Amino acid sequence: MRPALKVCGMRDADNIASVAALAPDYLGFIFYGRSPRYAGEMPSETLRKVPSSICKVGVFVDSAPEYIRETVDRYGLDMVQLHGGESLRLCREIRKMCPVIKAFRVRQAADLRSVVKYAGVCDFFLFDTPADGFGGSGRQFDWSVLSDFESPLPFFLSGGIGPGDADRIGLFGHPALAAVDVNSRFETAPGVKDIALLAEFIRKMNSK
Repeated sequence: MRPALKVCGMRDADNIASVAALAPDYLGFIFYGRSPRYAGEMPSETLRKVPSSICKVGVFVDSAPEYIRETVDRYGLDMVQLHGGESLRLCREIRKMCPVIKAFRVRQAADLRSVVKYAGVCDFFLFDTPADGFGGSGRQFDWSVLSDFESPLPFFLSGGIGPGDADRIGLFGHPALAAVDVNSRFETAPGVKDIALLAEFIRKMNSK
């Protein structure tokens, strides 16, 4: 069975509707003001129109719990992704409200040592490429560093995954791989997804 698919980083109502029509498993919306894909200026109705079969994920970076709560309530989010240096305490607090994905940037296998302690305070890990900013670096890290990692939680694979990576994902085959997260390499502009590229990628993923 193929891993689930999360399409992240949209902010345009029509584009969101077009992506949702492809029926990905997750849609991610970035609520980090310095991101070119910042979604916090959208009307709440835009996300409330997303079919309930698609999990709506809000992506936050070192945000105050109050802001996260307000945003979850305003947009009807189903899950929160914490993409900064959030503490165990904050993850535990947010998890009382909704499921949590905790993101980590991976350069080498040694970076995974600090990950395990978060297993009790979140529901998924997400492994991403180190970058200066947040949200859509377009670059991949070396997935082989995960090969011997016995993850205590299912994880999302992120960072520079592009239209040509369906075969490589099929060969990766880590037992804890739950989903792949795609963003900037499927765009015509920051925050605007190329529907044809996504549709073809989904077709290839479903054929594996």
